[in-house]
Amino acid sequence: MADEDLATLGPAAGPRTTSTALRSEGAEPQVGPGAAAAESGRAGGAVGRWLPWIVTAGIVLAALNLRPAITSLGPLMAEVRASLGMSASVAGLLTSVPAMCFAAFGIAAPRLARRWGPGAIVCAGMAAIAVGVALRPFAGGTGGFLAASALALAGIAVSNVLMPVVIKNWFPDRVGPMTGLYSMALALGTSLAAALTVPITEGLGGSWRIGLAVWAALAAVAALPWLAVLRQRGVAAGPAADSDRPEEAPVRITSSPTAWALAVFFGLQATAAYITMGWMPQIFRDAGVSAGTAGVLLAVTMAMGVPLSFVLPRLASRMRHQGPLAVALGLCGLAGYAGLWLAPAAGAWAWALLMGVSNCAFPLALTMIGMRSTSSAGVVKLSAFAQSVGYLISIPGPQLVGTLYDHSGGWGLPIALMAGLMVPQIAVGVLAGRDRRIEDEA
Repeated sequence: MADEDLATLGPAAGPRTTSTALRSEGAEPQVGPGAAAAESGRAGGAVGRWLPWIVTAGIVLAALNLRPAITSLGPLMAEVRASLGMSASVAGLLTSVPAMCFAAFGIAAPRLARRWGPGAIVCAGMAAIAVGVALRPFAGGTGGFLAASALALAGIAVSNVLMPVVIKNWFPDRVGPMTGLYSMALALGTSLAAALTVPITEGLGGSWRIGLAVWAALAAVAALPWLAVLRQRGVAAGPAADSDRPEEAPVRITSSPTAWALAVFFGLQATAAYITMGWMPQIFRDAGVSAGTAGVLLAVTMAMGVPLSFVLPRLASRMRHQGPLAVALGLCGLAGYAGLWLAPAAGAWAWALLMGVSNCAFPLALTMIGMRSTSSAGVVKLSAFAQSVGYLISIPGPQLVGTLYDHSGGWGLPIALMAGLMVPQIAVGVLAGRDRRIEDEA
């Protein structure tokens, strides 16, 4: 991506407040809420002085909304299937829709960001999530449910891709900690939706439609900080989006082995995550666990990501090679799958914990995306490539699990598939974790 692409990542390039400018004055760069506040305040008054903190709040609130549209569905899948007349294969397709939408809409995120700015696109993404989540239970039939879900997932897709860019622009010297904060909030939103959807549904009269639609309110709230950011167009691009930076060499992302390794790693971890979110509650329910407990078990799996997603990016950013972390997470996943196969009900809590640790491959992948490029321009290209290709790779997984379950009548073959996919995930995680930059390879 050329320099003009980087310069237009925000609504406007903004004043020169980058670490490059600070170094030219002989000072150490201090990028973050404190460093950005002074220039933001001069540019935008009282709101501008608080703008970096508003961006931080926007990142956290956006992250809280990037999974409830998906994990709220798992605990109520049986009710949705019965009401809409879905077979297990069609339900498997439903669990594949997130990956389809993330691949299709995620690839458009860089172009949209160059045209409108990442803040505007994230704000629009939150609005799309709110509308889609509110409409899908009442859209009528499986087709309407899928269409409204696709709208919400489109908003999630573009926000997924642009969050690493927002972090790189606003906090270039704090990629690890800010990615940890973002990942922790994402895991928290994921687990809250899984744990609270059934109790909320029961408390509001037992209608699964109300239980799913209520999560639209959280997305509506998440749009508010980004509206404040958009009002400060002179600085909305972030301190590191500097149009005066020297032109950078173009990067052919498809010629980078590291980019491909990251894309495959992202795709395999996404496959595991969406199979877990879509089918793990059903595995437990078929083993004799109640619907409410199955939802709590999924919440435990997702909740493991709250502390680990905060710690793991910090740890990864201090390591020259992140491969050992990919290996450790993969081994936890293999142990969890073995437990689901051998004793799904008896050791349910242990398997939920192990799967929760394994699912932290997602914040590891995000951290590596931020570390494998030297610039915001490279990060946006790498983020879009790794996530779009990765989600394409993940599309068949949930559908194949549903088909195997239909044909075999049990969970042995689906779980064997999940375990088999964990082995190449570990291998490409080691390759993606090497201390390389895509600019050097391309």
